[in-house]
Amino acid sequence: MSTDSLDKIMYSFVVDDVLKGLFIYVPPGYVACVYDLGRGVLKKVLTPGLHLKIPFWQKAKLFNVQTLEYSISRQFSLEHERALGDIPIAAVTQEGKRIGIEGTILLRLDIHQVPAIWQTIGEDFVAKIVRPAIRSRVRMVFSRFNYADIVGVSRADVEHELKSELERIFYSRGIFVENVLLSEISQIAASAPLKEKAE
Repeated sequence: MSTDSLDKIMYSFVVDDVLKGLFIYVPPGYVACVYDLGRGVLKKVLTPGLHLKIPFWQKAKLFNVQTLEYSISRQFSLEHERALGDIPIAAVTQEGKRIGIEGTILLRLDIHQVPAIWQTIGEDFVAKIVRPAIRSRVRMVFSRFNYADIVGVSRADVEHELKSELERIFYSRGIFVENVLLSEISQIAASAPLKEKAE
């Protein structure tokens, strides 16, 4: 298995089909949701252990409910849209300086809302909801601060405000924001092109 494939599994909320037969094995740190051909996505969440399902009539999907790192760094590749993370986010400060932001956001799925997430958003909710929302909120929050404050005494304030903004968006969607940790904020030359793909 290549490193990219392993990263895709490790940093994703969703793991592909579990055993396709009669049993569903749910490992620690995961829950399973069941799609029933007659009733759709069942509201009951299967907790760690061994469970029965109807072969060929029910399909199970594992969801990681542990705390996961959404890493924003130069090492991340956007080739896998469902992978959990992003390249450095470009933003503009209050006084108009262009900056690149790197860091880590700790996220966790609400166990009780996993069926609703699968039903309403689907498996690729990282690409549909998480990444666009994080990019948007990062740019919005950083535009409220001066560069000197961001890299100095106000860094904790920036992290706190960003966490509050993300919680406001994600909480109703069943995603908890546990922490926001900024690691590097660097200035971008005015002539440097932005490498982010358009959302």
